[in-house]
Amino acid sequence: MARILCIWFGVGLLKPAPGTWGSAVAVALGLLIHRIGHFPLLAVATVAVTIIGFWAIRTHTAGMADPDRSEIVIDEVAGQWLALLFPSFGFWMMGLPAETFPYPGWLAAFLFFRLFDIWKPWLVGRADRRHDARGVLEDDLWAGLFAGIATMIAAAAFHIPMML
Repeated sequence: MARILCIWFGVGLLKPAPGTWGSAVAVALGLLIHRIGHFPLLAVATVAVTIIGFWAIRTHTAGMADPDRSEIVIDEVAGQWLALLFPSFGFWMMGLPAETFPYPGWLAAFLFFRLFDIWKPWLVGRADRRHDARGVLEDDLWAGLFAGIATMIAAAAFHIPMML
C-alpha cells in the first residue's frame, strides 16, 4: 500500500518527468476537490495527504540508500495542493462559488510550484539535502508554500493596478 501511495496510483511511473506528471495530476485532483468542497475540503485533503505521505515514504523507502526516487510523487501532490490552497482560500474568502477556480490561479500555482521544486532555493534545497524520507516530502512542502505565496503576489501585482 505504501508503494501505491508513493507512486500515486501509478502516476509516478509516467515518463518523462514523473514529478511534473505528479504535479499535473495533483492540480486536476485539487481542482476537483475544490469544486466539491471548496477551500475547506482542499485544506483537509492537503493535511491528509501530507500525513499519509510522511508514513508512505518512510515505509516504502526503509532500507533504501537513496529514498528520493523519481517515481515517488505523493510529495508533489502534497506540495502542489499546498500551493493551490492559497488561491482557493482567496476565492473562498471572496465568496466565489466552488465551481469557480479561474485558470490564472491554478496555472500560476502549478508553474511556481514546478519552478521552486526544480530550482530548490533556500529552505527547499536545505530539506532536499537531508537525503532521508522526511526530506523527500519536506522540500515539496516548502516549494508549495513558496509557490502559494508567489501566486498571491502575482495575483496582487495583476489585480491592484486594475483597481486604481
